[in-house]
Amino acid sequence: MTDQLKRAIHEAKTAKTTSNPTDKAGASSEEQNFDMSESTYKTTHTAVRKARRFAMQGLYEWLVTDRRFETTDKLGWKDNAPHDIAARTRATNAMHTVHIGYYHEMMRDIPEQIETLDALIEQHLDRKVEQLDTVEHAILLIGAYELQNRLEIPYKVVLDEAMKLNNHFGATDAHKLINAVLDKMAIDLRDLEVQADIKANRRSLQKAAAPAAQPQPQPQTTDETKAVTNADDTSETPATTGKPRISANKAIKRPRANKAQANISDYRASKKASAQGHNEAAATPTPESTAADVGLHDSNLVNSDEKSKD
Repeated sequence: MTDQLKRAIHEAKTAKTTSNPTDKAGASSEEQNFDMSESTYKTTHTAVRKARRFAMQGLYEWLVTDRRFETTDKLGWKDNAPHDIAARTRATNAMHTVHIGYYHEMMRDIPEQIETLDALIEQHLDRKVEQLDTVEHAILLIGAYELQNRLEIPYKVVLDEAMKLNNHFGATDAHKLINAVLDKMAIDLRDLEVQADIKANRRSLQKAAAPAAQPQPQPQTTDETKAVTNADDTSETPATTGKPRISANKAIKRPRANKAQANISDYRASKKASAQGHNEAAATPTPESTAADVGLHDSNLVNSDEKSKD
């Protein structure tokens, strides 16, 4: 679209210099016949969002130049009209992904309705519009224009897009002022839509709270069910014993036999048993040893008698 515009302007200029004065109107009308319908540019939500961004920049430029000169009675300094800003923006930027129609609409209608839109904004301010930051003023103008004139755009979308513009261009805490002003303005300009949204939210909250508020039905207890439940309870309860109850948190530590100590104790017991058996075998007399011992005792006795006789 930008190339077509440049080509048309160039051909119109060349036609003026080469053609006769009587043919200028016919030549310019024939050569500038290019399509400006909405089917030639993007109309998606992203394209509309980009149109808002370019419109905010264009309105900012207009507010600090021609609008400021107009409010200060310096009309002779005005040389930056909104349509010139739009043409310069289209010539210096890639606008093939922008909703050109909506961009031109905002750049045309907002400056024309500036007095009415400023009056709507000032109703919900604690200061004058002239004391607003220029970026905040431009964002509020776009929001007020959409709330008043573009009824097909939901008011929540208008507020959300204004917040995104502030996040991209505005100050850190400016969103509080913009949100408060546009929210109050939406109640005045879109009262039916706001009330319908409030009722819808209320119904959704009631539906969400209804299942939690309903009491659950309790089963009817009869004598048979009581007997069955008592039998189940007695069967499931463990019998009380004197053993300590083992739980997962406090486990009872049981002593475990050490294999090395068991081997040592077995070895000592076997050694002791073998030593006792050896002593008993040595203490029991054999027949030969008993006879020799008796003979020795007799000889000793005889020798002792003979010594006594001598």
